[in-house]
Amino acid sequence: MTNYGRPAGEILARIRAHRPVVHSITNYVVMNSTANVLLAMGASPIMAHAREEMEDIAAISNALVINIGTLSEQWIESMRVACGLAIVRGKPIVLDPVGSGATRLRTETACELLKTSRPSLVRGNPSEILSLSPEGGSTRGVDAIHTVDQAVYAARQIARTFATVVAVTGERDVVTDGNRSLIISGGNRLMGCVTGTGCAASVICAAFLAEEKDAVTAAAAGLAFYKLVAERAAAEATAPGTFWVKALDALYTITPHDLETQARIAEE
Repeated sequence: MTNYGRPAGEILARIRAHRPVVHSITNYVVMNSTANVLLAMGASPIMAHAREEMEDIAAISNALVINIGTLSEQWIESMRVACGLAIVRGKPIVLDPVGSGATRLRTETACELLKTSRPSLVRGNPSEILSLSPEGGSTRGVDAIHTVDQAVYAARQIARTFATVVAVTGERDVVTDGNRSLIISGGNRLMGCVTGTGCAASVICAAFLAEEKDAVTAAAAGLAFYKLVAERAAAEATAPGTFWVKALDALYTITPHDLETQARIAEE
Protein backbone atom coordinates (compact mmCIF):
# COMPACT_ATOMS: atom_id res chain seq x y z
CA MET A 1 0.00 0.00 0.00
CA THR A 2 1.33 3.43 -0.95
CA ASN A 3 2.19 5.74 1.93
CA TYR A 4 0.67 9.03 0.75
CA GLY A 5 1.53 10.75 4.03
CA ARG A 6 5.21 10.91 3.18
CA PRO A 7 4.89 13.04 0.01
CA ALA A 8 2.26 15.17 1.79
CA GLY A 9 4.75 16.02 4.52
CA GLU A 10 7.48 16.68 1.99
CA ILE A 11 5.28 19.10 0.04
CA LEU A 12 4.37 20.99 3.21
CA ALA A 13 8.08 21.30 4.01
CA ARG A 14 8.71 22.78 0.56
CA ILE A 15 5.88 25.27 1.04
CA ARG A 16 7.39 26.43 4.33
CA ALA A 17 10.83 26.73 2.70
CA HIS A 18 9.80 28.49 -0.51
CA ARG A 19 6.69 30.49 0.54
CA PRO A 20 4.93 30.26 -2.84
CA VAL A 21 2.87 33.26 -3.90
CA VAL A 22 -0.77 32.34 -4.44
CA HIS A 23 -2.78 34.83 -6.47
CA SER A 24 -6.48 34.72 -5.61
CA ILE A 25 -9.26 36.31 -7.60
CA THR A 26 -11.80 35.49 -4.96
CA ASN A 27 -14.97 36.75 -3.34
CA TYR A 28 -15.51 39.61 -0.91
CA VAL A 29 -16.71 37.24 1.81
CA VAL A 30 -13.45 35.31 2.21
CA MET A 31 -10.61 37.61 1.15
CA ASN A 32 -9.34 38.20 4.66
CA SER A 33 -9.81 34.65 5.91
CA THR A 34 -8.19 32.89 2.97
CA ALA A 35 -5.27 35.32 3.00
CA ASN A 36 -4.76 34.47 6.67
CA VAL A 37 -4.99 30.75 5.89
CA LEU A 38 -2.17 31.05 3.36
CA LEU A 39 -0.03 33.12 5.69
CA ALA A 40 -0.54 30.77 8.62
CA MET A 41 0.42 27.67 6.63
CA GLY A 42 3.57 29.30 5.31
CA ALA A 43 2.57 30.53 1.83
CA SER A 44 2.22 34.11 0.58
CA PRO A 45 -1.17 35.48 -0.54
CA ILE A 46 -1.91 38.22 -3.01
CA MET A 47 -5.52 39.26 -3.60
CA ALA A 48 -5.97 41.25 -6.80
CA HIS A 49 -8.89 41.70 -9.17
CA ALA A 50 -8.08 44.66 -11.41
CA ARG A 51 -7.52 43.76 -15.06
CA GLU A 52 -4.66 46.26 -15.16
CA GLU A 53 -2.67 44.28 -12.55
CA MET A 54 -2.98 40.83 -14.02
CA GLU A 55 0.19 40.77 -16.11
CA ASP A 56 2.43 42.04 -13.32
CA ILE A 57 0.98 39.62 -10.78
CA ALA A 58 1.23 36.67 -13.16
CA ALA A 59 4.96 37.33 -13.33
CA ILE A 60 5.47 36.97 -9.56
CA SER A 61 2.89 34.39 -8.53
CA ASN A 62 3.33 30.63 -8.34
CA ALA A 63 -0.32 29.57 -8.51
CA LEU A 64 -3.71 31.08 -9.34
CA VAL A 65 -7.06 30.54 -7.60
CA ILE A 66 -10.25 31.51 -9.42
CA ASN A 67 -13.19 31.70 -7.01
CA ILE A 68 -16.56 32.78 -8.44
CA GLY A 69 -18.27 33.55 -5.14
CA THR A 70 -19.09 37.21 -5.88
CA LEU A 71 -19.12 37.84 -9.60
CA SER A 72 -19.25 40.94 -11.77
CA GLU A 73 -18.49 41.32 -15.46
CA GLN A 74 -15.27 43.18 -14.61
CA TRP A 75 -14.10 40.36 -12.33
CA ILE A 76 -15.02 37.72 -14.92
CA GLU A 77 -12.86 39.50 -17.48
CA SER A 78 -9.97 39.64 -15.01
CA MET A 79 -10.41 35.90 -14.41
CA ARG A 80 -10.21 35.22 -18.15
CA VAL A 81 -7.07 37.31 -18.50
CA ALA A 82 -5.40 35.84 -15.41
CA CYS A 83 -6.10 32.30 -16.62
CA GLY A 84 -4.66 33.06 -20.04
CA LEU A 85 -1.49 34.43 -18.48
CA ALA A 86 -1.19 31.46 -16.12
CA ILE A 87 -1.50 29.05 -19.06
CA VAL A 88 1.26 30.86 -20.98
CA ARG A 89 3.54 30.86 -17.94
CA GLY A 90 2.75 27.28 -16.94
CA LYS A 91 1.31 28.18 -13.54
CA PRO A 92 -1.24 25.87 -11.88
CA ILE A 93 -4.83 27.07 -11.77
CA VAL A 94 -7.43 26.07 -9.17
CA LEU A 95 -11.05 26.70 -10.12
CA ASP A 96 -13.49 27.00 -7.21
CA PRO A 97 -17.04 27.11 -8.66
CA VAL A 98 -18.70 28.62 -5.58
CA GLY A 99 -22.48 28.40 -5.86
CA SER A 100 -22.43 27.02 -9.39
CA GLY A 101 -25.89 25.65 -10.01
CA ALA A 102 -27.54 28.35 -7.89
CA THR A 103 -27.72 31.02 -10.61
CA ARG A 104 -27.25 31.07 -14.36
CA LEU A 105 -24.40 33.59 -14.16
CA ARG A 106 -22.40 31.42 -11.77
CA THR A 107 -23.06 28.22 -13.66
CA GLU A 108 -22.26 29.68 -17.08
CA THR A 109 -19.10 31.37 -15.78
CA ALA A 110 -17.88 28.22 -14.07
CA CYS A 111 -18.52 26.11 -17.16
CA GLU A 112 -16.79 28.65 -19.41
CA LEU A 113 -13.71 28.81 -17.20
CA LEU A 114 -13.61 25.03 -16.92
CA LYS A 115 -13.56 24.74 -20.71
CA THR A 116 -11.14 27.58 -21.47
CA SER A 117 -8.74 27.91 -18.52
CA ARG A 118 -7.45 24.33 -18.42
CA PRO A 119 -7.43 24.26 -14.60
CA SER A 120 -5.02 21.93 -12.84
CA LEU A 121 -7.71 21.34 -10.21
CA VAL A 122 -11.43 21.94 -9.81
CA ARG A 123 -12.39 21.94 -6.11
CA GLY A 124 -16.00 22.10 -5.08
CA ASN A 125 -18.73 20.65 -2.90
CA PRO A 126 -20.83 17.84 -4.38
CA SER A 127 -23.62 20.08 -5.68
CA GLU A 128 -21.16 22.46 -7.34
CA ILE A 129 -19.37 19.59 -9.07
CA LEU A 130 -22.66 18.09 -10.25
CA SER A 131 -23.64 21.46 -11.75
CA LEU A 132 -20.59 21.27 -14.05
CA SER A 133 -21.48 17.83 -15.42
CA PRO A 134 -23.51 17.32 -18.60
CA GLU A 135 -26.51 16.27 -16.48
CA GLY A 136 -26.29 19.45 -14.44
CA GLY A 137 -27.36 20.00 -10.86
CA SER A 138 -28.55 22.63 -8.44
CA THR A 139 -27.47 24.02 -5.10
CA ARG A 140 -29.06 25.88 -2.23
CA GLY A 141 -27.01 29.06 -2.34
CA VAL A 142 -23.42 28.00 -1.76
CA ASP A 143 -24.32 24.96 0.37
CA ALA A 144 -24.29 21.41 -0.93
CA ILE A 145 -27.56 19.50 -1.12
CA HIS A 146 -25.91 16.33 -2.40
CA THR A 147 -23.43 13.87 -0.91
CA VAL A 148 -19.88 13.23 -2.06
CA ASP A 149 -20.86 9.73 -3.23
CA GLN A 150 -23.55 11.23 -5.48
CA ALA A 151 -20.97 13.45 -7.20
CA VAL A 152 -18.09 11.00 -7.71
CA TYR A 153 -19.28 9.73 -11.11
CA ALA A 154 -19.70 13.31 -12.37
CA ALA A 155 -16.26 14.22 -11.01
CA ARG A 156 -14.66 11.42 -13.01
CA GLN A 157 -16.54 12.47 -16.16
CA ILE A 158 -15.43 16.08 -15.78
CA ALA A 159 -11.83 15.07 -15.10
CA ARG A 160 -11.66 12.87 -18.20
CA THR A 161 -13.45 15.34 -20.46
CA PHE A 162 -11.33 18.35 -19.54
CA ALA A 163 -8.05 16.60 -18.69
CA THR A 164 -8.12 18.01 -15.18
CA VAL A 165 -8.24 16.80 -11.60
CA VAL A 166 -11.46 17.19 -9.60
CA ALA A 167 -11.70 17.30 -5.82
CA VAL A 168 -15.15 16.76 -4.31
CA THR A 169 -15.08 17.85 -0.68
CA GLY A 170 -17.48 17.08 2.13
CA GLU A 171 -17.83 14.49 4.86
CA ARG A 172 -14.94 12.80 3.08
CA ASP A 173 -13.00 14.09 0.10
CA VAL A 174 -12.44 12.37 -3.23
CA VAL A 175 -9.71 13.50 -5.62
CA THR A 176 -9.77 12.03 -9.14
CA ASP A 177 -8.23 12.47 -12.56
CA GLY A 178 -10.91 10.23 -14.03
CA ASN A 179 -8.89 7.06 -13.65
CA ARG A 180 -6.96 7.32 -10.41
CA SER A 181 -8.90 8.30 -7.28
CA LEU A 182 -7.84 9.00 -3.70
CA ILE A 183 -10.06 9.29 -0.62
CA ILE A 184 -9.19 11.68 2.20
CA SER A 185 -10.76 11.07 5.60
CA GLY A 186 -10.94 13.16 8.76
CA GLY A 187 -12.04 16.71 9.43
CA ASN A 188 -14.77 17.88 11.77
CA ARG A 189 -18.39 18.97 11.48
CA LEU A 190 -17.51 22.49 12.70
CA MET A 191 -15.97 23.15 9.29
CA GLY A 192 -19.52 23.50 8.03
CA CYS A 193 -20.32 26.20 10.60
CA VAL A 194 -17.80 28.79 9.41
CA THR A 195 -18.13 30.64 6.10
CA GLY A 196 -15.31 30.24 3.65
CA THR A 197 -13.99 26.87 4.80
CA GLY A 198 -14.41 25.47 1.28
CA CYS A 199 -12.65 28.50 -0.17
CA ALA A 200 -9.84 27.87 2.30
CA ALA A 201 -9.52 24.32 0.99
CA SER A 202 -9.00 25.72 -2.51
CA VAL A 203 -6.19 28.11 -1.57
CA ILE A 204 -4.48 25.39 0.48
CA CYS A 205 -4.59 23.09 -2.54
CA ALA A 206 -3.16 25.90 -4.69
CA ALA A 207 -0.18 26.25 -2.35
CA PHE A 208 0.42 22.50 -2.57
CA LEU A 209 0.11 22.62 -6.37
CA ALA A 210 2.71 25.36 -6.47
CA GLU A 211 5.19 22.85 -5.04
CA GLU A 212 4.01 19.59 -6.64
CA LYS A 213 3.28 18.97 -10.33
CA ASP A 214 1.22 15.81 -9.78
CA ALA A 215 -2.17 17.42 -9.18
CA VAL A 216 -3.77 14.30 -7.67
CA THR A 217 -0.98 13.99 -5.11
CA ALA A 218 -0.93 17.75 -4.43
CA ALA A 219 -4.69 18.07 -3.95
CA ALA A 220 -4.93 14.98 -1.75
CA ALA A 221 -2.01 16.20 0.37
CA GLY A 222 -3.51 19.66 0.75
CA LEU A 223 -6.91 18.29 1.74
CA ALA A 224 -5.36 15.82 4.19
CA PHE A 225 -3.48 18.73 5.76
CA TYR A 226 -6.71 20.71 6.04
CA LYS A 227 -8.64 17.83 7.61
CA LEU A 228 -5.85 17.40 10.15
CA VAL A 229 -6.10 21.14 10.85
CA ALA A 230 -9.84 20.76 11.54
CA GLU A 231 -9.27 17.85 13.89
CA ARG A 232 -6.60 19.73 15.84
CA ALA A 233 -8.80 22.82 16.08
CA ALA A 234 -11.90 20.89 17.17
CA ALA A 235 -9.93 19.18 19.93
CA GLU A 236 -9.59 22.58 21.61
CA ALA A 237 -12.87 24.23 20.61
CA THR A 238 -16.53 23.24 20.70
CA ALA A 239 -18.07 26.22 18.89
CA PRO A 240 -17.46 27.90 15.51
CA GLY A 241 -15.72 31.11 16.65
CA THR A 242 -12.98 29.52 18.68
CA PHE A 243 -12.76 26.67 16.16
CA TRP A 244 -11.67 29.02 13.39
CA VAL A 245 -9.11 30.77 15.59
CA LYS A 246 -7.71 27.39 16.59
CA ALA A 247 -7.70 26.35 12.91
CA LEU A 248 -5.39 29.25 12.08
CA ASP A 249 -3.14 28.15 14.93
CA ALA A 250 -3.12 24.57 13.64
CA LEU A 251 -2.24 25.71 10.12
CA TYR A 252 0.83 27.30 11.64
CA THR A 253 1.84 24.61 14.12
CA ILE A 254 1.27 21.33 12.25
CA THR A 255 4.66 20.09 11.11
CA PRO A 256 5.59 18.14 7.98
CA HIS A 257 6.24 15.14 10.25
CA ASP A 258 2.74 15.49 11.74
CA LEU A 259 1.23 15.43 8.27
CA GLU A 260 3.41 12.53 7.13
CA THR A 261 2.36 10.37 10.05
CA GLN A 262 -1.27 11.44 10.45
CA ALA A 263 -2.55 12.11 6.92
CA ARG A 264 -5.44 9.80 6.06
CA ILE A 265 -5.21 9.27 2.32
CA ALA A 266 -6.23 5.98 0.72
CA GLU A 267 -6.74 4.64 -2.79
CA GLU A 268 -10.36 4.20 -3.75
